[in-house]
Amino acid sequence: MAENNSLLLLDYVGEKSNIALITFNRQKALNAFNDKMLDGLSSLLKSLKENKTVRAIILYAEGKSWSAGVDLKWTASLGWRVMTVIRKGQKVFSQIANHPTPVIAAINGYAIGGGMELALSCDIRIASDNALFGLTETTIGLNPGWGGTYHLPKVVGLSIAKDLILTGRKFSADEALEMGLIIEKVPLEELKAKAIEKAEVIVKNAPIGLREAKKAIKKGLYSSLNSGYSAERKGARTCFRTKDIREGIKAVFEKRKPEFKGE
Repeated sequence: MAENNSLLLLDYVGEKSNIALITFNRQKALNAFNDKMLDGLSSLLKSLKENKTVRAIILYAEGKSWSAGVDLKWTASLGWRVMTVIRKGQKVFSQIANHPTPVIAAINGYAIGGGMELALSCDIRIASDNALFGLTETTIGLNPGWGGTYHLPKVVGLSIAKDLILTGRKFSADEALEMGLIIEKVPLEELKAKAIEKAEVIVKNAPIGLREAKKAIKKGLYSSLNSGYSAERKGARTCFRTKDIREGIKAVFEKRKPEFKGE
């Protein structure tokens, strides 16, 4: 396993080692984000964006917490400079939301505050049966600042999002599954394997098609119907220029699985 730094571990997993597994490893602080951890994650995301062999990313964690959010000891030490924390977190989480590669959150234990906002930035969320969620910022005098108020209503609906944000209550993996925040709940010991299994399905698909699909989904969700249609047309034009589409069609007629190269 290769280390970016002691707080974040990077490994390549899967049948073809084309799935990047990023593991949070700040266990004593419940994997809360400080300056070094945000910088490290940003650096890893940037390098993986440039790595053409990586076709899916999994965010995982060691210990009993996926992420307890921002490190409050760090923020308390900054005084009036605390807004730099908000801006930095938003910048890093935007790297996840806008990443061309599909990103899976494999959530165990606490996903609280910024930890839940981190999960919301990902494309797909799978949780262990001991996961505990909550946008708890209002309970300590804050508002969600790393994308929670933006993403959550679009994932679970406006009424549920307002309830969760305004009460600041914590809720279980069962409730997260019921409201559609996560797509699957599994036993803790199966979490990593399940995330890799999901990633293996994704990486068999055409990388350019995946990228364009992500872009079209985002455009359609955050704009008008016509803009969504336009994004689909633009993506289709891009895909029809690729070798992958020809390989995909050929594989259909030859009754075999396609071998996409991202070209």
